[in-house]
Amino acid sequence: MNGDEEFFDAVTGFDSDNSSGDFSEANQRVTRGVHVDTSQSNGIGKAGERPPQENGIQKHRTCLPAPMFTRSDFSVWSVLKRCIGLELSKITMPVAFNEPLSFLQRITEYMEHVHLVHRASRQPQALDRMQCVAAFAVSAVASQWERTGKPFNPLLGETYELIREDLGFRFISEQVSHHPPISAFYSESLYHDFLFHGSIYPKLKFWGKSVEAEPRGTITLELLQHNEAYTWTNPTCCVHNVIIGKLWIEQYGTVEILNHRTGDKCVLHFKPCGLFGKELHKVEGHIQDKNKRKLFVIYGKWTEGLWGIDPAAYESFRKQGRRGDALRKAQQDDGAEKADSDVVDAVPEVQETVQVIPGSKLLWRVNTRPPNSAQMYNFTSFTVSLNELRTGMEKILAPTDCRLRPDIRGMENGNMDLASQEKERLEEKQREARRARAQAEAEWQTRWFRQGRNPHTGTPDWLYAGGYFERDFSGCPDIY
Repeated sequence: MNGDEEFFDAVTGFDSDNSSGDFSEANQRVTRGVHVDTSQSNGIGKAGERPPQENGIQKHRTCLPAPMFTRSDFSVWSVLKRCIGLELSKITMPVAFNEPLSFLQRITEYMEHVHLVHRASRQPQALDRMQCVAAFAVSAVASQWERTGKPFNPLLGETYELIREDLGFRFISEQVSHHPPISAFYSESLYHDFLFHGSIYPKLKFWGKSVEAEPRGTITLELLQHNEAYTWTNPTCCVHNVIIGKLWIEQYGTVEILNHRTGDKCVLHFKPCGLFGKELHKVEGHIQDKNKRKLFVIYGKWTEGLWGIDPAAYESFRKQGRRGDALRKAQQDDGAEKADSDVVDAVPEVQETVQVIPGSKLLWRVNTRPPNSAQMYNFTSFTVSLNELRTGMEKILAPTDCRLRPDIRGMENGNMDLASQEKERLEEKQREARRARAQAEAEWQTRWFRQGRNPHTGTPDWLYAGGYFERDFSGCPDIY
């Protein structure tokens, strides 16, 4: 098979025991929400056939159909030993690496804390709006904590839609390119206060002991009532000890959020783990105006929450802290043993929660995960609902929606053998379709997005072409 024929997410030769079994459901109640009339646009459900409701808000499932399988008997090294230093999008990966979601659904997890965007839109001051946008940007990666499974790579033409009346948004995404893999998304507020869109080109590399994911691509948030646009890129994610030892995750890199109307910028530093794990999960940064004058300091952890404070108060607190650190350093035991870094990347000890500086403002706090999250690939409550297929939905969704993808459905139901077989079948079907297009000298045509330039940065981007929620799916490709 040549490079053009190779599929980066194919499944070959993996068999497993069926992982289905008893699974307890944790009850979760919807406590608040607002009613939004989207009956003219969302097309989900028919009159008199609404899904279960509580206090007027649709209820979503709180557990998966089957618990996650164990990876303990699977030899990761047998697959990865040929991948060191390579870009993983061109390496065939077995289903044992996956979690039962498409990457399109993983992108949708950006919307879990969408209340921060609604809050930003209500703020009269630009500084307060930037604080909310910064919190939203950090919250978008919070669901990745302890998520060591890889989402399924989308098939070319695959789509995913989500409408959440209780959270006030609707969302559509499409896999617009296969080589390189590019996922485009678009979301709009049901209250008409924001647009959120972008295209993601993930670069994955294996470095021997770790897998690094660099999410290239620009993310754009528009606050319509303020005529403001904010753009940024996400930090790099790294999964350690993929061969041996306990898996653990860190995010690192600098995220710069630019307000294109005012020139204000938020610079956030996602700290790498550092020696003894002292910096693990930490985020520190500031908001500055167009003249680079610091207006506000932000600190916290992407796994826990974010706080902010006046720069002068922050510097005063840091000076006091440095004096205390010098005293503690003098008392440290120099005989502490060091982990053997040649074998594993030592798992950092659990660090203390964020030390909140007196006078700080809480910007965002992570949602508590369901009690059975560890049995569900460490999904959040929001994530658990993403692949839910309620009765009658298959008649409403686009035929390319990844809820209808049989390999992901098989894995979610605990049938690993079926998931493996279906994944291989789907990707061979896509290879055949590509060969047929090549023979006919036909170009692949995206359905819901078009290539263009980001209207705020001028850089190449994929822009929503409109029309999805009119639900004319007659020209959708048969990819499943």
